Amino acid sequence: MKILVAIKQVPSRDSQISVAAGGRWIDTAGLSAEINEPDAYALEAALQLKEQHGGEVVALCAGPAEASQTIREALAKGADRAIHVEESDIGRYDLLGVARLLAAAAGAEKPDLVLTGLQSDDLGYGQTGVVIAELLGLPHATIIMHVEVTANGIRVKRELENGWFQHVDLPLPAILTVQSGISRLRYATLMGIKRAKTKEVRKLAASDLGVDSTPQLVLDKLYAPRREKQTLMIEGGPRAQAEKLASILKYEVRVL
Repeated sequence: MKILVAIKQVPSRDSQISVAAGGRWIDTAGLSAEINEPDAYALEAALQLKEQHGGEVVALCAGPAEASQTIREALAKGADRAIHVEESDIGRYDLLGVARLLAAAAGAEKPDLVLTGLQSDDLGYGQTGVVIAELLGLPHATIIMHVEVTANGIRVKRELENGWFQHVDLPLPAILTVQSGISRLRYATLMGIKRAKTKEVRKLAASDLGVDSTPQLVLDKLYAPRREKQTLMIEGGPRAQAEKLASILKYEVRVL
């Protein structure tokens, strides 16, 4: 089974984020980067499937040259090889543009299964996986908790609302977006880090894929949310005030 995992490099979660001078993106100067955590769970799911059923795991990343750090991390954890769609100005691609890049590179590989994280830690659209599925014309399922290989394809467990789950049978090839937190993430071993240096990383230019980079969505302005304080006076008797306060804490503030 050939499993392709789409991974993304994002700013580290403990980074101090500020808006760049142009006001259209964050200031990346001095920021440390890491693999997008939801994608790390997709990678872990792929590695577990490989351990159970054999085959290979291929990491796929679209981003600047600096993303090679994230690619090497995926290789060190156990991915067999990687494809790097190198684009220095990946920010000029909107979600559809990035999905087109990934779909073009993935389609040429003809994988049995494509896994992505549920969403990215930076933009959080949560749509890349399903857009890739539409571009490739493949069946897909989202918020995946478990994958089981069957005689006719795969059977997946999806997380729904309020503690409900759904089991879906899919033919292969297919695309899945994996829920975060479904398993414990492995660390890269010293031997894995050494082996990663010798594993194949195939580099492609965006122009090699013939993808239209004209954005359909343009980010006009980026800014930090404004912090405001507001006083709410709760009227009525003690019982009515307590009920109203409990309702606010439970349904609006969500601390109960």
